[in-house]
Amino acid sequence: MTQNSKFKEKVTAFTQKHGEIWKFIKFTFTGASTSVLEMIVFAILQYGVFKSLNEVPVTDNPVLAFLGIEYEGYMYSYFISAVIGYAAAYIMNRKLTFKADANPVLSTILYTIMVICTIAFNTWFGAFLGTVIQNKGYDSVFIVMLTKLVVMTVPTLWTYPLNRFVIHRKKKEK
Repeated sequence: MTQNSKFKEKVTAFTQKHGEIWKFIKFTFTGASTSVLEMIVFAILQYGVFKSLNEVPVTDNPVLAFLGIEYEGYMYSYFISAVIGYAAAYIMNRKLTFKADANPVLSTILYTIMVICTIAFNTWFGAFLGTVIQNKGYDSVFIVMLTKLVVMTVPTLWTYPLNRFVIHRKKKEK
């Protein structure tokens, strides 16, 4: 028996014995992969596409002002990068992580509701922190990207349980 086949046997035994842990590991890997994609898109938008809007105030909207969102560039960058990241995560988690076979239309609707709420939170939280960073003069690339990473990580508190137990279910075996 080769080293490679022994390793495969150990991995197979682990995944069978600890199925739930293995799903969380795959979810984490998928999240990390799609987070890299989201960070790249965010950086391109923040420092390229919307760079000229990073100091343009959103003063004509009382709702955004109330939420503490003051600059258009941060708001657009957070929103668009989050949509792209969550779309990629949906596909990867449905197909690879959970191998879901539940109704795809219902799963997509439930995922969309979760993502709308999460993106609303991320857009508010990210733009709010972006405003704080901008107003305090700490708007370096490192600080802004670190803030984006924090904002992206917080929703894991609700996205894993919702993905695992509500959205990407497997039909019960009969």
